[in-house]
Amino acid sequence: DQSINHLRGKKVTIYPDFPNGGAIDISNYNDGLRGGKIRLRAKINKHDNKTLIVTEIPYGTTTTLIDSILKANDKGKIKIKKIEDNTAAKAEVVIHLAPGVSPDKTMDALYAFTDCEVSISPNSSVIDGDKPRFMGASEILKVNTDTTVDLLKKELEIRMDELERQWHFSTLEKIFINEEMYIDFKNYSDKSTLYEYLHKAFKPFEKKLIREIVEEDLHRLTQIPMIRITRFDADKADDSIAKIEAEMLEIKEKLANLIEYSIVYFKDLKKKFG
Repeated sequence: DQSINHLRGKKVTIYPDFPNGGAIDISNYNDGLRGGKIRLRAKINKHDNKTLIVTEIPYGTTTTLIDSILKANDKGKIKIKKIEDNTAAKAEVVIHLAPGVSPDKTMDALYAFTDCEVSISPNSSVIDGDKPRFMGASEILKVNTDTTVDLLKKELEIRMDELERQWHFSTLEKIFINEEMYIDFKNYSDKSTLYEYLHKAFKPFEKKLIREIVEEDLHRLTQIPMIRITRFDADKADDSIAKIEAEMLEIKEKLANLIEYSIVYFKDLKKKFG
């Protein structure tokens, strides 16, 4: 979504997302640059007046959360009766409170004195060219998006080149067979004179071509087996050339509207993997 916003000239806003869940405070995020920080909080639910259940934990606290709760209890910051770790596919830490202890006050204390709340200082450094550079998250996203657009353009250009080559040789082959250029081959004893003959024979058709005729083209024409020449179907050849032309036109339109084409690409990514 933010890549699409960038391509449309809109403001880019992107924040961290953590697989463990929980809540995030991004007021001092500073786009992920040095000096910024984020606060992460566990999700704590009050099961009843004697029980709290932690179902989502801050990033990086998988092994430290329970220890931090036990240490806070030892220091008298919170008062708990016992703690159970029922974590399986998802986190679940059950905290049983001591008699007479307020669950709401305990919840506040858990955020204040344990790893139920942690701070993370972002420090995004990337290799730019051949050296490291500190970049904000939105700038990284913009650079990545622009690189993707450039790659999409190159893919289209490569495909266009392939199609032009196909069209060029298919057209040469059609002219070569229709004009029966192969009949006079016996009059030429060596490759150089044969190629000279073919160049002259193709001269009237040069304006129809999109590429210059090179020696490789002439070599391929002289290697066409006679059975293929005798079975040549001009209508089928025209259909094949028409299909190539249709795809070439499609690619030209995509290159002319590269940003919209790239937006469709990003939308497709979201549809497939979002």
